Amino acid sequence: MRTRVHRPELITKVNVTPIIDVALVLVIILLVTAPMMSVSNLPVDLPQAKTREAEDQRNVCITISASGEIAVDDRTVGTVGLEPALALRLAEPGNHDVLVVVRADQGVPFATVRHALDEARAAGAKRLAIATRQRGGEHR
Repeated sequence: MRTRVHRPELITKVNVTPIIDVALVLVIILLVTAPMMSVSNLPVDLPQAKTREAEDQRNVCITISASGEIAVDDRTVGTVGLEPALALRLAEPGNHDVLVVVRADQGVPFATVRHALDEARAAGAKRLAIATRQRGGEHR
């Protein structure tokens, strides 16, 4: 009688679990050390900043085009009619403490923007802001 010898089955697949573990540890080390390598060694006292996540949607917008045309929200007004139109808009119910945003073309002289801010103050605006475009990661 012949006895069968049980042979162990050959392992033909590569076990990738240890490779994945090592790769993940290397990625974690890279993520932790990368911010440290991009900072300069110069001593710097950084200023504190307070950012706003989101303003409420009830804003009053003063828009100044490159040609000098002025609009309050969607109504075009002249330079003389800015204060009365804005005062009328701020007198509406619920607009007492609304944020007034000045949106001016970058070619508009600052004196015009300053005049619009002064008119907004005279109309009774308590909170003012100047709209800007956020930089897309470029550094100057």
